[in-house]
Amino acid sequence: MKASQFFVSTLKEAPADAEVVSHKLMMRAGMIKRLGAGIYNYMPMGLRVIRKVEAIIREEMNRAGAVELLMPVVQPAELWQETGRFDKMGPELLRVKDRHGRDFIIQPTSEEVMTDIARQELRSYKQLPKNFYHIQTKFRDERRPRFGIMRGREFTMKDAYSFDRDVATATLSYQNMYAAYQRIFGRFGLEFRAVAADTGAIGGELSHEFQVIADTGEDAIVYCPTSDYAANIELAEGLALLAARGAATQDLTLSPTPGKSTCEDVAALLGLPLTQTVKSLVLASDELDQDGAIVKTTIWLLLLRGDHDLNEVKAGKIEGLKNGFRFATAAEIEEHFGSKPGYLGPIKLLKPVKVVADRTVALMSDFVCGANQADHHFTGANWGRDLPEPDLVADIRNVVAGDPSPDGKGVLAIQRGIEVGHVFLLGTKYSKDMNATFLDENGKPQHMVMGCYGIGVTRILGAAIEQNHDERGIIWPEAIAPFSVVVCPIGMDRSEEVKAAAQQLHDDLQALGVDVLLDDRGERPGAMFADWELVGVPHRVVISDRGLKEGQVEYQGRRDAQATKLGLAEVLDLLKTKLA
Repeated sequence: MKASQFFVSTLKEAPADAEVVSHKLMMRAGMIKRLGAGIYNYMPMGLRVIRKVEAIIREEMNRAGAVELLMPVVQPAELWQETGRFDKMGPELLRVKDRHGRDFIIQPTSEEVMTDIARQELRSYKQLPKNFYHIQTKFRDERRPRFGIMRGREFTMKDAYSFDRDVATATLSYQNMYAAYQRIFGRFGLEFRAVAADTGAIGGELSHEFQVIADTGEDAIVYCPTSDYAANIELAEGLALLAARGAATQDLTLSPTPGKSTCEDVAALLGLPLTQTVKSLVLASDELDQDGAIVKTTIWLLLLRGDHDLNEVKAGKIEGLKNGFRFATAAEIEEHFGSKPGYLGPIKLLKPVKVVADRTVALMSDFVCGANQADHHFTGANWGRDLPEPDLVADIRNVVAGDPSPDGKGVLAIQRGIEVGHVFLLGTKYSKDMNATFLDENGKPQHMVMGCYGIGVTRILGAAIEQNHDERGIIWPEAIAPFSVVVCPIGMDRSEEVKAAAQQLHDDLQALGVDVLLDDRGERPGAMFADWELVGVPHRVVISDRGLKEGQVEYQGRRDAQATKLGLAEVLDLLKTKLA
């Protein structure tokens, strides 16, 4: 293809609202154009990358035995009302009405529609297992869309749904998709990790996220460098950091801590390690009647070591908090503790509360905690002697680097990642809600066991750039680059030899099936090179009149520090080798 026939539109500077590297570079490289908040036009250069991503996904999904179909963007609300998600999903679900006043949604995902297809079409155990997928536009009405296509409102996603007769065969389908995802992300040429994950709003029994490693990633990935353990921060298990509870060696003492309301400040004032302090967090859970009115509120006191942070996902799995919780109000705190936040603790409460201690806190002795009195903390606090044993001991904290790995094979490390894929073993959550059944060998109806598997197609572009870029621009992995090779002739409008050599190399590469672009725009060398370094084409060949007189051209890989001179006859063989 010739550049004059294509559409090349680069910018020297990124728009002011572009925040992260991928957003800036995609805007500058002319890959996307903003249409509205979180909504972008995908320009020809960006669309070429999307199509290559989709092609790899299709090849591997088909190889794994999945069958492609296409479900609509607009879906009737009735299906979502069957599962209760029409009301539960909240404002991210864009709800619309047609001219007749009927409710519809703009799909953020397609579990309901796919389950509806399955319950109509898959009637016998002989038709199972089955896996359907599609690549389609999605819409989630993000409160604050940002980071370009990384957290936009409209995006493209591949979602697949498997249907099996029982958990054993569903697990095989899950493993098949897990393996397909490993191949897909490997072919993209990205550094990634598959990590155990929380099932979240989708629900289910087993889940893994596929995270592209990038320092700018929003997610924290926990892994053990000396084993196969990997999980996201929400799911990573925090083991107790003490082997056993030590005996009390101090008296309980009320210590003045004027103006010191954080564990860090209290530890510094008292000359104690932060690990000797206990942090108090107060939550509330409300029981509602059928009209949504609060009939009962339970106050919870969660205790963590001073250097640890609460993991709200883990807290949400505690019996009593599973149906939702909130942080307690100032009035509720005053009523139960008689003090303002910053000085709260589990000793001398005004009213009973549910006390949940993290595993490490439950084994601490002689610890420091709030005294429920302004400007004061207790030192020398001990379980059993100064306060009752906690109502519950649970893992409620975020792990930190250096913690022991849950598999016992080393210590944990943490790196940042961008979630680009997610696989779930759903079980019968949706099939029961929507009565999706099949007849088994005995002619009895059974609920299908489901899995769902998503890849953020357009998000792959942003993640790839966040991982692969330099001060000059994007560095695309070869498999998903918009073009594999760019031929840059210098002065082709003035030299027939340059024009002929450039055209011949272009034609030879094209005949080999190489995705090659001939830059015939007549740009100055500096501007031409800057454009293709910004766009991130992996291989560049420069042909000039001077070089041809010496029988040479210049080759430079996008990651190379400088160009290499070689004979015109050699460059084709070199590119064949590099592109193989």
